Amino acid sequence: MAAKKSFGGDLKNKKNRSIKDAPKFNKASKQSFKASKGSNNAAVKSEAASLQLEEEVPDFPRGGGSSLSRKERNEIRAEVDAEFESEQQDQKKQRRRMMQKKTRATEDDFGSLFVFAPSILVLGHIFVDICGTGRCKNISPGMKLWGVIAEVNEKDLVIGLPGGLRGLVRISDALDPDMRSAIVEMESNILPSRFHVGQLVSCIVLQLDDDKKETGKRRIWLSLRLSLLHNGFTLDAIQEGMVLTAYVRSIQDHGYILNFGLMYFTGFLLKSDQAVSGEIEVKLGQLLQGVVGRVDKVRQVVYLNCDPLTVSKSVTKDLKGISIELLVPGMMVNARVKSTLENGVMLSFLTYFTGTVDIFHLQNCYPAGNWKDEYSQNKKVNARILFIDPSTRAIGLTLNAHLVHNKAPPSHVKIGDICDNSKVVRVDKGSGLLLEIPSTPLSTPAYVSISDVAEKEVQKLEKKFKEGSHVRVRILGFRHLEGLATGVLKATAFEDPVFTHSDVKPGMVVKAKVIAVDTFGAIVQFPGGVKALCPVQHMSEFEIAKPNKKFKVGAELVFRVLGCKSKRITVTYKKTLVKSKLGILSSYADATEGLIAHGWITKIEKHGCFVRFYNGVQGFAPRSELGLEAGCDSSTMYHVGQVVKCRVMSSIPASRRINLSFIIKPTRISEEDMVKLGSLVSGVVEGVTTHGIVVSVNGKGYMKGTISTEHLADHHEHATLFKSVLKPGYEFDQLLVLDIVGNNLILSAKYSLINSAQRLPLDLSQIRPNLVIHGYICNIIETGCFVRFLGRLTGFSPRSKATDDQRIELSEFFYIGQSVRSNILDVSNETGRVTVSLKQSSCNSTDASFIQEYFLLEEKIARLQAIDSEGSEVKWVEGFRIGCVIEGKIQEVKDIGVVVSFEKYHDVFGFITHYQLGGTTLETGSLVRAVVLDIAMGEHLVDLSLKPEFFDEPEGGSSKGQSHRKKRKRESSKDLEVHQTVNAIVEIVKENYLASVYIIVCVLAVPEYNNAVGYASVSDYNTQKFHHKQFLHGQSVVATVVALPSPSTSGRLLLLLNSMSEASETSSSKRAKKKSSYNVGSLVQAEITEIKPLELKLKFGIGCRGRVHITEVNDVNGLEDPCGNLRIGQTVTARVVAKAKQSDKKSYQWELSLKPKMLTGSCEIEDKLMTNNFDFSVGQHVTGYVYKVESEWVWLTISRDVRAQLFILDSGIEPRELEDFQNCFHVGKGVSGCILSINKERKMLRLVLNPSFADCNGNVKGEALKGEDHFIEKVASHIHEGDILGGRISKVLPGVGGLLVQIGPQLHGRVHFMELTDSWVPDPLSGYHEGQFVKCKVLEVNHSVKGTIHVDLSLRSALDGMLTPSSVEICNTQPPSKRVENIEELCPNMVVQGYVKSVTSKGCFIMLSRKIDAKILLSNLSDGYVQNPEKVFPVGKLIIGRVLSVEPFSKRVEITLKTLNGSSAQKSDIEDLRALHIGVIISGRIKRVESFGLFITIDNTNLVGLCHVSELSDGHVDNIETKYKAGERVTAKILKVDEQRHRISLGMKDSYIRDNVDIQQHSQKVPDEVIKENGFSDDTRLLTFPSSVLGAQNIDIEVESGECPILAQVESRASIPPLEVSLDEIDEPDMDNLVGRSQEHVDKTDTIHERNKRQAKKKAKEEREKEISAAEERLLENDIPRTADEFEKLVRSSPNSSFVWIKYMDFLLSVADVDGARSIAERALKTINIREENEKLNVWVAFLNLENEYGNPPEEAVMKVFQRALQYNDPKKVHLSLLGMYERTEQHKLADELLDKMVKKFKHSCKVWLRRVQRILKQQQDVVQPVVNRALLSLPRHKHIKFISQTAILEFKCGVPDRGRSMFEGILREYPKRTDLWSIYLDQLTLESNLQEIRLGDVDVIRALFERAISLSLPPKKMKFLFKKYLEYEKTIGDEERIESVKKKAMEYVERMWSEDNGVPLFVIAIERADHCADFLATLMDNLPLGHTVLRVPKGLMAYARS
Repeated sequence: MAAKKSFGGDLKNKKNRSIKDAPKFNKASKQSFKASKGSNNAAVKSEAASLQLEEEVPDFPRGGGSSLSRKERNEIRAEVDAEFESEQQDQKKQRRRMMQKKTRATEDDFGSLFVFAPSILVLGHIFVDICGTGRCKNISPGMKLWGVIAEVNEKDLVIGLPGGLRGLVRISDALDPDMRSAIVEMESNILPSRFHVGQLVSCIVLQLDDDKKETGKRRIWLSLRLSLLHNGFTLDAIQEGMVLTAYVRSIQDHGYILNFGLMYFTGFLLKSDQAVSGEIEVKLGQLLQGVVGRVDKVRQVVYLNCDPLTVSKSVTKDLKGISIELLVPGMMVNARVKSTLENGVMLSFLTYFTGTVDIFHLQNCYPAGNWKDEYSQNKKVNARILFIDPSTRAIGLTLNAHLVHNKAPPSHVKIGDICDNSKVVRVDKGSGLLLEIPSTPLSTPAYVSISDVAEKEVQKLEKKFKEGSHVRVRILGFRHLEGLATGVLKATAFEDPVFTHSDVKPGMVVKAKVIAVDTFGAIVQFPGGVKALCPVQHMSEFEIAKPNKKFKVGAELVFRVLGCKSKRITVTYKKTLVKSKLGILSSYADATEGLIAHGWITKIEKHGCFVRFYNGVQGFAPRSELGLEAGCDSSTMYHVGQVVKCRVMSSIPASRRINLSFIIKPTRISEEDMVKLGSLVSGVVEGVTTHGIVVSVNGKGYMKGTISTEHLADHHEHATLFKSVLKPGYEFDQLLVLDIVGNNLILSAKYSLINSAQRLPLDLSQIRPNLVIHGYICNIIETGCFVRFLGRLTGFSPRSKATDDQRIELSEFFYIGQSVRSNILDVSNETGRVTVSLKQSSCNSTDASFIQEYFLLEEKIARLQAIDSEGSEVKWVEGFRIGCVIEGKIQEVKDIGVVVSFEKYHDVFGFITHYQLGGTTLETGSLVRAVVLDIAMGEHLVDLSLKPEFFDEPEGGSSKGQSHRKKRKRESSKDLEVHQTVNAIVEIVKENYLASVYIIVCVLAVPEYNNAVGYASVSDYNTQKFHHKQFLHGQSVVATVVALPSPSTSGRLLLLLNSMSEASETSSSKRAKKKSSYNVGSLVQAEITEIKPLELKLKFGIGCRGRVHITEVNDVNGLEDPCGNLRIGQTVTARVVAKAKQSDKKSYQWELSLKPKMLTGSCEIEDKLMTNNFDFSVGQHVTGYVYKVESEWVWLTISRDVRAQLFILDSGIEPRELEDFQNCFHVGKGVSGCILSINKERKMLRLVLNPSFADCNGNVKGEALKGEDHFIEKVASHIHEGDILGGRISKVLPGVGGLLVQIGPQLHGRVHFMELTDSWVPDPLSGYHEGQFVKCKVLEVNHSVKGTIHVDLSLRSALDGMLTPSSVEICNTQPPSKRVENIEELCPNMVVQGYVKSVTSKGCFIMLSRKIDAKILLSNLSDGYVQNPEKVFPVGKLIIGRVLSVEPFSKRVEITLKTLNGSSAQKSDIEDLRALHIGVIISGRIKRVESFGLFITIDNTNLVGLCHVSELSDGHVDNIETKYKAGERVTAKILKVDEQRHRISLGMKDSYIRDNVDIQQHSQKVPDEVIKENGFSDDTRLLTFPSSVLGAQNIDIEVESGECPILAQVESRASIPPLEVSLDEIDEPDMDNLVGRSQEHVDKTDTIHERNKRQAKKKAKEEREKEISAAEERLLENDIPRTADEFEKLVRSSPNSSFVWIKYMDFLLSVADVDGARSIAERALKTINIREENEKLNVWVAFLNLENEYGNPPEEAVMKVFQRALQYNDPKKVHLSLLGMYERTEQHKLADELLDKMVKKFKHSCKVWLRRVQRILKQQQDVVQPVVNRALLSLPRHKHIKFISQTAILEFKCGVPDRGRSMFEGILREYPKRTDLWSIYLDQLTLESNLQEIRLGDVDVIRALFERAISLSLPPKKMKFLFKKYLEYEKTIGDEERIESVKKKAMEYVERMWSEDNGVPLFVIAIERADHCADFLATLMDNLPLGHTVLRVPKGLMAYARS
């Protein structure tokens, strides 16, 4: 017994210590353990002791017994209870005082800023926060809680916890960390898509922080991570029927893989078991709750069932040995009532555990005062775990009916609602009232704290309120987990206008009390208790330094609410805002036009001010609307925080934009004086500022405009230069109005925008997809570029659509203000967004505007510079015309070229590069005659050439009296036509650098047209900053003529390089798609997922995607909007018709059809689907849908694989229709037309909408088009005489040439001068201009024997079919003049009218009609004497005359202008062809020199004869071009006269004219105007002869017959390489030439190289002569092979020509005769001479290409031919050719295998190893170094430098630049004096720094490298090269200090060298600009040693020499 007492005493002492050491409990806490009245005291004591013992942690929680008996334990417990009750009695008064003090105490200043703070109850372990203050006492980290989601934000969750607490869950704690990264990459809206308000979740407490906003509160941070909640779980502990929570880890075809947060096991949920599959879309990372169905312990998989009903009914089983770690909040258990407490119930569950239920979690949500009667001891109930505290082992439970059924309690009331008839359910003494609020559909329980019952303190609550009475309550808050509202009964709560945050409205004027003042502002409190913040900037109108002095705590002031967001209220005390009577602007929808409101300035920019209004609404006032005077700064007139009165000009609520104006009453301008957006204006420069040009606009309304610097020119360097020379007073002829900002115009002088002003869009309605529109870059961000058009219309180009190369940084590729061409990709009318593409492949230029503007502005700048210098230096340009020959004197011979000076122009210098010397050796002081290639007006520099092909007369042909320069009479450019493709040779490459933006201009020579000089730009609008391909002198290029010489092109022929217009595509690897069980012909049920204008996207099956083409929707095409009845989500029946193309498999896998006829039947349709026939015929009527609209073409889709084109001129005949071409067609529109031509290979049709075509095409059959001539013939087959067509004037011919009208893509017709108007008018051409659309009638169609077609048109509206309703009235009032159509209608003395056609010294010719001309002799021009006929009768003059004579047989008409009494006309004596006889000696003038002979114009006639090269001399003539020149007079003998073919053959051999030396050679000099081409009078014929490859188009003209047959382009045919044969593809041009190019800078005197070059040139010339000879024979014989027989004749005549053999093979392949092509290849290999190795190799390569395309199988066939080729050719060349073929056809695996064999077979070949390195780098493999090491071991030592240097270059280009640097450093250490290596290394480093953003480290490295280079001991010539390179680099990158430093070092080197060696001129420095030259000259003169001088030489060169 003593032992028992001792144990009881110890226990008592232990309990005392426990109570003493425990935390101090408040009143509510101690009441939790108080027994209720009327109950058994012993039972209560036992329960109390039991409860106290539960709080002590036992040594053995689940086992072990006690040695005490039941009676002894009851005694001990009774003693403890008695002691405990005595302590309670002692502390009763103290607890009352504390409760009263707490009730009276006021909240801290920040505690009730957003919520209230009533009293707190305590139950069991956790403090029960009755009124939701958010205070927590017993919450500790590690505690597990059950909660409900109250708010879902983007970055966190707000969780409602037990007791009214609220916790926060960060996004990082809401998801599993392993899955969060994967989810973030796929989605942005993560939390709202995975959680929802009202969702029950289990969470764990991470930490508690003090709330910075509300003092005394602690913020609870929670986590939903299952790894923390399930800590301690094992697979053995998981039992069937247990409820678990899991993440969705991945989504599979049949279900979901789950993650429980533990690595020991995983879970799986079948989709069939998922009950929410039809309601909620399951996503990765989503939390799912399910019941364990079964556990697979072998695979460690737990299978769940997520049926909500099953989950809500699942009860945790009573398991043996279950620990507290396995308990999870939300788990349902079977429990028994153990006892009732004052504020709840104690339950026991799972054998070993006890838990408490507070009064607000009982089964009845309205527990009355006798609620304890419902819970008798041992009563069985179902409960769920509410919280678990592992540290104290306390557990809370809930009996709430909603929570037990696993659902959150509903909320039927809102905070702030006032409920009048609320019933009092229960009165808690000293605590509060429980009310029943009558809400719908169910009533809601509410609790009112005693502190909120009345204004004054209530002592006895039970006396004032009785159960069952009704009160008026206002809802104060809501506890989401309990479903309990909190209320207030105070009278002031009903009266205050602001009770909760929902009562606060923006703009509301309220009174508030200042309760705290800090540096950030003041905290004020409304009478209702809601707190707000008055920011420091809103405490006064002006900025205040000490807020404490402005506001005093306790002061009551009047404020206006600014906004309320996230329960944060801000107010203002600015008097202007508080007292404002203007409207409140609190939303963007309220911003109506004209609204005037007060706001305050938040930001001031140069372009305007940002103004904020109420509730966060913000607007922008542009600078023009600030009311500022010109030149005034906005920051001086306004300040941030200033209150301003604004007027709303416009608003876009959707995009949250408001445009404001500080000008309340704007000035009014009449509509007629207003300048419209996009119009062209003129103006005068008023001033030049740092940001642009101020212009005074010529107009009434707007007086001022501004042009920013970027908008002065399309080229950045020109814009800056142009601005520097502009002065006030300069007048702009044309300026484009870009934007109108207030009274100010934003103007642009960009040529590209002005030229396309009519096509620039003003709004979204004018933009269509696939249009290419000019614009400019207005902003560049990391994700893309913004392109602006007119006004604020802006498009966005994403990074992926901005450049073809995705690796390039946009800031390095574009600059702000850059002119660009943009391709419209998408237009969204809803969002107003325009998506564009800036890729060069889709936006390349098609005209000459880019380079044309360059030359025009360059000329304009030069003239302005001349004006500044007060001279007329620009006049010197008149003496230097492009293409003219000029004499000069060699001033100095340099390493880079020759400097030429001119006697007349002292400040102009010429320069001849080594390439342009043509092999000529010149000495200083000698005179030369050179041809002008280019003129740089600003630099006073002329580029010259001495190459013989540019001269038209021998050098010795000029007499002494001749001028020192003579303009070359070149007419070749006149024969060129716009859009014609020509072969050209690069003569000069000029680069002009400025601010990292440059344009490269290539000067090209066109050999086909007498070496006409043309100019082409390498860059384009979109690629101005891009590093372009380098061109070399003599390189052959293909270009297109885009503009002929004219004043608008500065007299230049402008070309467009074809490489600029070709779209570049990069191949990317395709991923293999998962195979499906569907086949072609299968019927599927598919769901529509997307509807586009031209297609439908569908999904079906498991992961299958398909597409329905627009032509596969209905049986009948052409319906407008065939997809109009379909909707997204609709399920349709479709048939699989084909597999998707390889390129489309990323977006879809199958082609489907919805056609009704395709859905019926099965077998027949499947057979039809397998055979995809291309069955179309010319003339067939088809219908398609528009999918792309270009400026001249409309692209249609006829079916899935068949496309069609509609040309602009084929779409209509009326000019108005043609002008509105792009607006008539839009994407998706149905168009019907007739087939004009068919291309089976490309599956392309060309349509025409002309209805007359369908009636006249029965004799034309559709076939694939081959050849250009056939194409022209086919596309012209629909044109017949009498047709009415639409046309576009492409050229206004000079004089009386008429018009050239385009009537097809490649077809033009000519409108005769007489067919322009119906009446006789003085100037018929006055109403026409180029580009004008016209309606024309076909008069005549002629087909020549050469295949050309000539169409004669008429624009006369009086002709049949040409009249329109508007023109009928005009014709009725003004009848058309009668025209003479036939010569039979003429008779003598008949009065006629006509236009002067030509004037000669003998008279003139006039046109009477299209076919009839007449002559007027000089004596019949007037009754008097006409001294100057050209002046009196200019060409085109309208005259009236009288017919003298008519000869119908010869069609000769003679007319006189004399009066009837005048003398009769004399009969003219005209030379005729019949008057010439064989053997007669004639004299004449050489008209043109060709390689096969001379064309000679016979004196006194207009006849031209040909003297063949074999008839020039008795001996052999080596070089005919140098011996004879055009214009030279010669004597010849007539050898043959062919009257039928109008040809004359002449001979000039000495033997022919030996006996006729006395014949007069100069009988009569014919004026040049008569001989001039295209100027013959109509009564003469120009005789034609077969021409060679040069200038063939200038010969065949027969004026009288009207035919202009064009000879074949023989030279281009002869020089074309074999089709698809490329022997040199393996060499990178710039790679092999870098070393040579750098070495060329150092040493230009390599005689061996020059000798080899001359030999190679001579050999090439001999081969060219052979080709020309063969081509000439074919041309003379008119032999163009079209059949196999003709090819047989051709190969017999040229058996060794691989070109002919390959053409023969190509012909057989075109007719599908593959075997025949193989046999021809075999014949060619046997026939070609064994010495012709290259010819045989060409055939072998063509044979390889043939087998690669048509072999069966291709690989075996190719290898057979390859093995044979190795036996007869150089194995290395054959291997390289095969490698090139593999790479060209993208057979990468075969290419790699072949390269592996090559490096073993040709291990000593540097080229092979470089190909290996290049391929590795292109494949981005990191195995370069082993290959380099192998190569160095295999290659001979003398090839190591070449291999390492070129490998390093490859590393810089497509590898790792650091490796390239290491390689260069290595070889430079070994060969430090190799200047070529230094040059390459420096070039690569500077190139890399230009391509990437220049970093400081890179610049320092490059400069250090330059310093190393110039410190070497090298010869002066090499040092000069290094210094020049260093200086050029510093001019590009460095500043003036750096440049001067380099100059100084160069001077020191010169002085050092001079002191060592007294030789002459050692050093030359290149200066690019004249001002730099002057500065350097001054510096040099100041530091010049005694006895030295400085020489000035051309092109900015400066030589330093001794006097």
